[in-house]
Amino acid sequence: MTMLLDPRLSNCRRIFLHGLSVEASIGFHPHELRAAQRLRINVELFVPMAASTSQSDAVNDVLDYDFIRLGVCRLASQQHHNLQETLIDKIVALCLSRSEVRAARVSTEKPDVYPDCDTVGIEVFAWQQSQ
Repeated sequence: MTMLLDPRLSNCRRIFLHGLSVEASIGFHPHELRAAQRLRINVELFVPMAASTSQSDAVNDVLDYDFIRLGVCRLASQQHHNLQETLIDKIVALCLSRSEVRAARVSTEKPDVYPDCDTVGIEVFAWQQSQ
């Protein structure tokens, strides 16, 4: 992806969570409204090295990625979303709520929608507002 070549990311560490599988109430078709679906979520956070390096090997010195996993699971399960776009926007907002995150790349995938393709999904790349 060309955004990874952006010089604003040159001094960043990429923290990622790939393939998080959750059951979510998502979709607008009648059959999607009746049952939860499997959803795969991928998150990449770009954090400046200064905000993601520890001199003492302590988690308090870096961005603890547990907040992303727990937050994504909460967002995916707390209410019905008609659209992947709505859910992904909430996940991106969660990622960028942390000031040390310079940019975030998030994708959601519904792997069980069509029998003739692996998955269908949405992806967003967003910068922290100050960028």
